[in-house]
Amino acid sequence: MTKSELAAAIRARSRLEGTFRLRSGAAATEYFDKYRFESDPTLLSAIARELAQLVPPDTQALAGLELGGIPVATALSLHTGLPCVFVRKRAKDYGTCRLAEGAEVSGKRLLIVEDVVTSGGQVAKSCDDLRRLGASIGHALCVIDRCAGGRELLQEAGVELRALFLADEWRGTGT
Repeated sequence: MTKSELAAAIRARSRLEGTFRLRSGAAATEYFDKYRFESDPTLLSAIARELAQLVPPDTQALAGLELGGIPVATALSLHTGLPCVFVRKRAKDYGTCRLAEGAEVSGKRLLIVEDVVTSGGQVAKSCDDLRRLGASIGHALCVIDRCAGGRELLQEAGVELRALFLADEWRGTGT
């Protein structure tokens, strides 16, 4: 599958038409449901295969962010052989009370993995949280960068965002 065919497959699987209320409260007749491409094993595997080419060579573990980054990181782990860390938005208050589940993060070079980056706020917060736990983070990886300020925010936080697709590419309006 070529990259443009992959973008078309993501678009076909995830673009919905109807009446939707957005997080902002606004109404829309079109909606992008990212969980549809994350739940399709064939499509997710093809995405992970392409993402594997963007993984920095010094990466020691993949840090999938709750919720959408976790299936992407898991699929990417299967293609790269790198262990995963599953990162919560906040540490749970029971059991192990951990923010990051799976592989240890202290002293490790982590690659943050997210499905879609918009503003980058949650990615930046998770980077700060993981750094406080002793992780080293210089890169984040996503399937789609919506080009809405996330790349710039992360750059200010010392994190380079690598994206499989920019907003116009997966919409089919880019080159």
